[in-house]
Amino acid sequence: MNDLRDTPGVIAPPPLIALATLLFGLALDWFLPSFILRGTFGFGTCLVIAVIFIAPGIAMAIVAWRSFVQAGTNVEPWKPSLRLVTEGIFAWMRNPMYVGLILLLVGLAIALGSDWTLVLVLPAALILHFGVVKREERYLTATFGESYQTYTSTVPRYF
Repeated sequence: MNDLRDTPGVIAPPPLIALATLLFGLALDWFLPSFILRGTFGFGTCLVIAVIFIAPGIAMAIVAWRSFVQAGTNVEPWKPSLRLVTEGIFAWMRNPMYVGLILLLVGLAIALGSDWTLVLVLPAALILHFGVVKREERYLTATFGESYQTYTSTVPRYF
């Protein structure tokens, strides 16, 4: 049944949470600048450090997205889950897209020299955890039962 009851009920799309964090952080940088990143590291160093976060973040998200598509289930967490994906990157961690999103956000904060965005990554991660991940876990337990519980007992949530 594909109605609203057959969804995890996440509070917001995860990319929207990340975008709001980035924009709010940049706004705070404008109104309350601190220049810690820019003052501590040069532009080139910031870019190198940023790539160290951004590249694996994007790679994790793409690999996870492809696993969902290949399994024939919805990628979007506000739509019903049609299959439980436990292979590939999901054999190593249960939430690679969200880990990838946080890594991307950290990398963008460093690349842009946005001290406030870097600070806001922690609240964003907490919002993702409680407003998305925990709701998805309840939904997946109700949808897939024993299969999902066995999966959660053997594969870590994030790392």
